[in-house]
Amino acid sequence: MKLARSAGARQAGTRLAAGLREFYAAPYRRTFARARRDEDDLFMMIVLGEALGVPNPAGYYTAELLPVMYERFHDWHRRMGMDRSPLEHIGCC
Repeated sequence: MKLARSAGARQAGTRLAAGLREFYAAPYRRTFARARRDEDDLFMMIVLGEALGVPNPAGYYTAELLPVMYERFHDWHRRMGMDRSPLEHIGCC
């Protein structure tokens, strides 16, 4: 009986914590999403800037990320307002 009561209290506490997290984070969800997108865009610019000839100070560490970035490049350049890809040799468009 004691175990059943503690398990129910634990579930109630978990639900309460989830509800409070939602209550406090909900007004800022759009702001957090915009900040995350801006950070992703900056990271994309740094990683793909090398293809345009811009020196990347962290090039040694970001070279292995290029295949991952190529998959998301089309969405990025459309969001930046470019109808065509600035990197013609990628061929994503």
